Amino acid sequence: MGARTDAALTILVLVAVGIAFVLVDASLSPLALALGGLGTIAFELVAARDVATVREYWERPVVQALSVIVALLVVAVGASIAPTVVLSLFCGGAITYLAFLGLVGVGLVPPPRTWW
Repeated sequence: MGARTDAALTILVLVAVGIAFVLVDASLSPLALALGGLGTIAFELVAARDVATVREYWERPVVQALSVIVALLVVAVGASIAPTVVLSLFCGGAITYLAFLGLVGVGLVPPPRTWW
């Protein structure tokens, strides 16, 4: 597993977000988009404090499956309750995470295990 699996799961959620945007005709909130991106960066900074432990838990298929299921449920419920905010948050977070994976993959950003 690793970065490819992480990217695939992120893309899965991002596709669901895109579909939800279209189905509910939601608009994009630049503020929520930015906050979703900042949330991803904050999570990565915190997770980098103990990369081995985070990776150990994340590599468990049940953790990955439950995470995606919860994300998809939040997208579905959020699309009906507060679509602009929830979908924009998820969109910003997912796009930022994919960009992060790409930047680490090509070596422009050092891997998180080297941050602390």
